[in-house]
Amino acid sequence: MNPLLRLGVAISERVTGRRMLPARLLSWYPKAAIGAGVLESLVSHHEPSTRLLKLVRVTASITANCAFCVDMNSFAHDRAGLTDEELAALSGDVTAVASFTAPERLAIEYARRISSTPLLFPAELMTQLRASFTERELVILATTAAQVNYWARVIQSLGIPPAGFTEACRVSLDQ
Repeated sequence: MNPLLRLGVAISERVTGRRMLPARLLSWYPKAAIGAGVLESLVSHHEPSTRLLKLVRVTASITANCAFCVDMNSFAHDRAGLTDEELAALSGDVTAVASFTAPERLAIEYARRISSTPLLFPAELMTQLRASFTERELVILATTAAQVNYWARVIQSLGIPPAGFTEACRVSLDQ
């Protein structure tokens, strides 16, 4: 393994406390590994809010049907302000959970649509999104969901199993 990539893998494993099989496999193709590392280092983690980004990441993970992504992105959901009930609702009817705000429900719907095929964005949804979020926030939400989709496709295509971030995943992939 390239020494620079070895260092990157070691850092990611130290930060996560897990063996990061995606990083190890990407190291076979250094350009992909570096590109993925840059993408990962430049994404938003707190804007518009940690809670909203966690909702988008978990929703995109569920919609893309990626067990590794759900495992990783649902980890520490409570620290982002999500309850177990809210987390479980992301794989079903979010309107059944009163604690989701209207903008959060819109962001969840947006993440589902970004992560589904075919891509369909009704004008009414886009109007509501533009009324609830700034252009910058919409770009952050879209790129956050797209980043999860990138990882979901790479991880699933390489057959990478969940890494054990959560003891028992509380989110069902059955939709």
